Amino acid sequence: MQYVEELYNRYFHDVRLYIKALSHSDDVAEEITQETFFKAMKSIGSFKGGCDVRVWLCQIAKNTYLTYCRKNGRFTGEEADDALPDTAASVEDRLIDKAETMAVHKILHKLEEPYKEVFGLRIFSELSFAQIAEVFGKTESWARVTFHRAKLKIINELEEQK
Repeated sequence: MQYVEELYNRYFHDVRLYIKALSHSDDVAEEITQETFFKAMKSIGSFKGGCDVRVWLCQIAKNTYLTYCRKNGRFTGEEADDALPDTAASVEDRLIDKAETMAVHKILHKLEEPYKEVFGLRIFSELSFAQIAEVFGKTESWARVTFHRAKLKIINELEEQK
């Protein structure tokens, strides 16, 4: 039970932001995030650690959001997939795809600094470029360029693995 509380405290904000990006609603994001952690608590024993726990939680959140949308008549069937962001569109979106998540994390693990940290701060901590610049004592432009270069390195490595 304490482990679930730690997960909640650590990842609540990330999961909520993810659902808010999908739903564009604070109320829906709050409701779905609460339901996500309830489901995670019920199924924590089935989590095998094959992916990052944040990815596991976001997958639960996405499925919960789709169920919510279907129940509320927002869309049905294939429309649900079209309503979600295209997971092939960018590295950020690829992190939600279970098949590529581990590959991205392995590449990120091998990525040299400051690319690794800048990418992590932007994607996982969702810091703005201004905040990242402040962390490093650099300019916002430096943060943008470094993040862009990190993304290119990850994309190139992913393409080489195919």
